[in-house]
Amino acid sequence: MNKKAILLPTILLALAACEPVGPTTTGGGSGGGASEETYVEATADLPVFDRFEGELETNIKLQVLENDTAKEQGYLDELLDAFNEEYAEYGIEAVDANIDQYSNLAEDGPYGYGPDVLYQANDVIMKYVEGRHVMPLPTWNIDAYSHFPDAAVNAYKGIEGGIRYSFGIPVNAQAPMLFYRKDLVPEGSDKNGNGTPDMVETWNALYAHSKAINEADPTKRGYMKALYDVYFSSGYLFSYGAYVFGNDGRNPLDIGFNKGEAWKGAWIIRQLAEVMGPTCVDDSINTTCYGGLARGDLFATMTTPDVTKNFINEMVAAYQQEGYSAADAQTMANENLVIADLPKLPASGDLSEEDPELIDMKAMGGVNGYAVSSYTEKPVAALAFVNFATSYEMVKLREEMLGIAPCRDDVVEASNSAITENIFSRLEDGLITLMPSVTEVGQIWTPGETLNKDLATDPTRAEADQKYKTQADFQKGLDNMCNQILEAITILGS
Repeated sequence: MNKKAILLPTILLALAACEPVGPTTTGGGSGGGASEETYVEATADLPVFDRFEGELETNIKLQVLENDTAKEQGYLDELLDAFNEEYAEYGIEAVDANIDQYSNLAEDGPYGYGPDVLYQANDVIMKYVEGRHVMPLPTWNIDAYSHFPDAAVNAYKGIEGGIRYSFGIPVNAQAPMLFYRKDLVPEGSDKNGNGTPDMVETWNALYAHSKAINEADPTKRGYMKALYDVYFSSGYLFSYGAYVFGNDGRNPLDIGFNKGEAWKGAWIIRQLAEVMGPTCVDDSINTTCYGGLARGDLFATMTTPDVTKNFINEMVAAYQQEGYSAADAQTMANENLVIADLPKLPASGDLSEEDPELIDMKAMGGVNGYAVSSYTEKPVAALAFVNFATSYEMVKLREEMLGIAPCRDDVVEASNSAITENIFSRLEDGLITLMPSVTEVGQIWTPGETLNKDLATDPTRAEADQKYKTQADFQKGLDNMCNQILEAITILGS
């Protein structure tokens, strides 16, 4: 850690003197189109970076907003303690901002309630760019920056006036994976001998297995997930040709959730709801799935690797309640929780098809990282914290404690993590669609949740009242969803 790299010559300018910057949101084309924008990368001589050119502030407190998992699993305490020890001679103390991870900086920051440093997903951070709620960062002062892949750094880039700025420093990539109980797999479930149980290789097999479990015991479920959740469910649409916004996610007027054969993905959501029951309509399963998997009430779910410890902890507690020692319970939990690639989907969209042609499943993903609030009165110290938090040692510790897929290539190389390798290979193969880094992405969630809830509720309706029976029905639902998103963007604003 080079603290002296942060101690730059004193040049103080007020925030009002900073030129406004924000992501370019214009352009044409479709989901995979290349951008025609021309720009130059930001350089150190631009006045927007002058706030970082003062001496390190001393005898201050830094308010740090982290995610709930990092707090619950103890990583935030480790990070704060390490940083505070490193900077004790300057009287700098970083503390938990003690606010909800989903707090809105745009609303809280102007009144002095926001954090100095925030850790959030790229789409959340980038929605703050247009209103200048987060600052462009001098990436040349971040020791880790040369270790990040282009996909990670580009998630935090925005272009204004022909200049491209960075508004966040990536830490880890996020994408859904399948979590299941190894000890609940019936014997003889690997007919092709490839080491992977048959029922988790395809959605057709997982659908059939889930149906069989529920028919044998109505209190148990096979695969279970909150289908309303757009982040996880949109992958079914992407797999059949949908996308979020056109022009590589930069044109929010080109909304692609209804493009290609996306109707098949909507059909998948409705079919999965048939074997899940009413619980899949709301979000309660997103938190109760840890205990449900631990008790054996559920066989599998889909979520991101950063919550792995939540499953392990619940499984350890369940095994101890059965009479196993703490050590044996920990060993059993580590052995029986499996994190696997997403199953393949049927090209037809029909989960009941017995021998389908298969396609890879795509998924929505994101990059989590740090940003600095425009409202901070300690910008140099805040940047020092970001530099420290993205150091090799701290990212490595974050991976070990939380199971994240780190963005630093040197941590990836040292970890030999199958999860990390899986996520980055999927990213390179185009199987992960990163959330667009434009503010308008905030308008996709409510219309998407509304449609997903409607799809998931449909199997519980009387047959005469069911709304989704034909391709035209699913297409109409997707078209309405896209129209609602467009209306929110163009009329209500982002």
